Amino acid sequence: MAGRPQHPVLLQKPPGYRDPSHPVQPGMRPPPRMPVLPPSFKPRRRRRSCCRVNRLICCFLVLLLLLVALGLTVFYLWFQPSLPVFHLQSFQIPLLDVKAKTDGTYLDAQTVSTFVVNNPNRKLSLFYKQSNVAVTFGEDETKVGSEELPKFTQKKSSTTSLKVETGVTNQRVDGEEGNRLKAGFQSKELMVKMEIRIAVGFLLDALRIGPLEMKVLCDGVSLMALEAGATHKCTLDTLKWINVH
Repeated sequence: MAGRPQHPVLLQKPPGYRDPSHPVQPGMRPPPRMPVLPPSFKPRRRRRSCCRVNRLICCFLVLLLLLVALGLTVFYLWFQPSLPVFHLQSFQIPLLDVKAKTDGTYLDAQTVSTFVVNNPNRKLSLFYKQSNVAVTFGEDETKVGSEELPKFTQKKSSTTSLKVETGVTNQRVDGEEGNRLKAGFQSKELMVKMEIRIAVGFLLDALRIGPLEMKVLCDGVSLMALEAGATHKCTLDTLKWINVH
């Protein structure tokens, strides 16, 4: 019995199989692989959220500044705060002695002065944290000591009197300067200058606002005018906010 011719069995090619005998056709290259970017070049997706947070912070700060400005405006219009006014009421020199020695000229001097501090505020009291009063004589502004004054509180629309005593002992001065001081003291034409450095704040019940450092000058007045009973108004020179603990 003649056998039937056997046909070869065709095997199925696996997926992606490429016959090496067939030439590679141009234009059939696989797509290039995307390069892997480092983390620093990757797009950030949080910029929008950061911008929103910054906008909220800016809006909050602007609103806070507006509220503070509104509060200060209402406070000023309602209370009309005013700074205290200083007057030099009296000034005396119990002692002024200039001694010429072999090694130089020396000064002994004592001063007694009285200040009147007026609080013009009808709705606010004032509190004074620290103060220093310095005295100088003549055009050379010879220093004649200073005194620290204790803190105190001043009620509404009130007046406070402050007594200040200063002095120097055996203080060396220039010879010509000593002669001018002695001559001015004898003729009562000696010019007196006083500088007050004081920190003052506003007091509303238990609420304290400040303090504010002030420099007050009492100058341009002669000893003759002061001894005659003339009251000299002092001028405000500088202002500066400070923190006092």
